[in-house]
Amino acid sequence: MVTLEKSGGLSRTIIKDLETKDESELKPGEPKFVWDKYYDQALLKVQQRKLDGFILFPEDFTKSLQGGYGGELQIVFNPEATNTRPALNAVAGAIATAMGLQQTGKNSVTGLAIEAAIDNSDPSLAPQRYNKILSGVLGGVSVKSASIKFDVEKIGEVEAVNPANYVIPGYLVMFVFMTAATAAEAIVTERQNRTLERLLVSSTTREAILGGLFLGSAAKGLVQILIFWGMGMTVFHIDMGISPVAVILLSVLMVIVSSAFAILLATLAKTRRSAASMALVMSLVLAPLGGCWWPLFVTPGWMQFMAKFTPHGWANTGFNNLMVFGGDFSSAVPAMLALGGFSVAFLVLASFRFRTDAT
Repeated sequence: MVTLEKSGGLSRTIIKDLETKDESELKPGEPKFVWDKYYDQALLKVQQRKLDGFILFPEDFTKSLQGGYGGELQIVFNPEATNTRPALNAVAGAIATAMGLQQTGKNSVTGLAIEAAIDNSDPSLAPQRYNKILSGVLGGVSVKSASIKFDVEKIGEVEAVNPANYVIPGYLVMFVFMTAATAAEAIVTERQNRTLERLLVSSTTREAILGGLFLGSAAKGLVQILIFWGMGMTVFHIDMGISPVAVILLSVLMVIVSSAFAILLATLAKTRRSAASMALVMSLVLAPLGGCWWPLFVTPGWMQFMAKFTPHGWANTGFNNLMVFGGDFSSAVPAMLALGGFSVAFLVLASFRFRTDAT
């Protein structure tokens, strides 16, 4: 904690109440609590990624509270320290709550004293009555800042999150998409061999050919997700959360997106070799960008922003909400809608560009 107040400020009392009593927990040379002279040093450490963050008491903290218009706490943190930010928010919230309760109690006593002091028969005596009543209510004891205390009670072991809960969904998204993308090579091959043209001659409609290619790719994807979830539950003991239906639905939507993308990719590639190259490059670029190789919630902000433009990012976000953070069905709805939008966009573009001739 860092304070910019001078000596005697309320922030120093709060920091003293929360300071570490066991000096063995401190690093060599680390102060038991931080005063204003350490602010620049603490800020520099955060900027250099050597300190996760700190709570800052501004210079007018005590004055603001005494004036009745509320104080302000500032939190300075390293954006990459994802576990530190909620901890700092929790501590700052506890301090704000304690100060708020104290201020409310003080205002209540003061208000009662003012009401009791008003006498319409002789208003000039109101100030004297106010001081006398307030002194009697408080018992002549000066009001001091409430000491902030907390107790820590261990009620059980903290169970670590099973890494498979975010590893397996990430690999599922990557391999389902990669398998479907490589299917574009087979579609281009059939077009070059004029297989698709012969199907048209045999009275097969263009829509039927397009639907058959889509369903064939989707069938492979469904087999993949059955294998992934089967192995995940039996071998790696993954937890599908409180809404397994949402997990399965997300998986099926990812299969649909991948199959639609495979057909679109086949319409863009002119040769079998180009289709294979494009499928491999797209799969290897979108997989890490969309959080398939590492949890998306630990990546920098710019990568999380870029992931929103990929189906991988939305799928992994939905899986993480369900299987890591314990969300219900509604927490995955935005990801489902996004995957549905990608599917429609890919299918519409593919239907306009799809051709059966090899030219």
